[in-house]
Amino acid sequence: MAGRSRRLTFVVLGLCGFLIVIATLFTLSRRYSNTKPENIAEIFPYGALRIGVDASNPPFAVATADDLFGLEIDMSKALADEIGIEAQFVNMTFDGIYDSLKADQVDMVIATLSIDPLRTAEVRYMRPYFNAGLVLISAAENPISLMSDMAGHRLAYEFGSNADSEARRWLRRILPFQTLPYELPEYALDAVRLGEADVALVDATSARLYLRDHDWAARVEYATVNPYVIAVREDRAEVWRIVDRALQTLEENGTLQTIIDKWL
Repeated sequence: MAGRSRRLTFVVLGLCGFLIVIATLFTLSRRYSNTKPENIAEIFPYGALRIGVDASNPPFAVATADDLFGLEIDMSKALADEIGIEAQFVNMTFDGIYDSLKADQVDMVIATLSIDPLRTAEVRYMRPYFNAGLVLISAAENPISLMSDMAGHRLAYEFGSNADSEARRWLRRILPFQTLPYELPEYALDAVRLGEADVALVDATSARLYLRDHDWAARVEYATVNPYVIAVREDRAEVWRIVDRALQTLEENGTLQTIIDKWL
């Protein structure tokens, strides 16, 4: 009975964390929804949707000698098409992403950004386009869906990663389980597939890439939530509204999922 109660507590805590993220995005949406956009030429006076990207982060964005490619590049182009304007990319390092907004070098940034509560006074975040949180991956015939079920099992993960921190956190909460740190998330996933571990805890991007390249019946369950979001300047409510609406359309008509499935 105590174990069941403890498991229920952990499930409720996880759901609360997820609901807090969703509530934050909903609050931002309500806060900006009454801003009425004007015409496209006034919203985008430079004649294009200027998009700041960090093209050193495959498969989301990568630069070649001639072009840019990746999930976020395709999504940006689809957003621009939906709005009816040209997409213009500005490639920069991640450290300069927020400064580029402040200096009006770009209209928005798409660079695997997570919500930073300390920046909500200066930027506006849109609805999430991908959940990059940690996932539990186990064999389909022996599934493990919750971290609270890890007691007595073998957990593989990347040493020094967010998964490492999450595993240590759960070791303080439940009965002991065996930890198997590996150099790379791919090695942790290999361990589960080959029967050397019961479950792997890795980021969702690594998990999707691995499962795309391996013919393996696996069970995948999110353990944490880390939504990637688009950011615009706080004083650009019109840009926020029209791009967020375009993103909603891409989500509803399946375009966004098609792009995700292409790259992950």
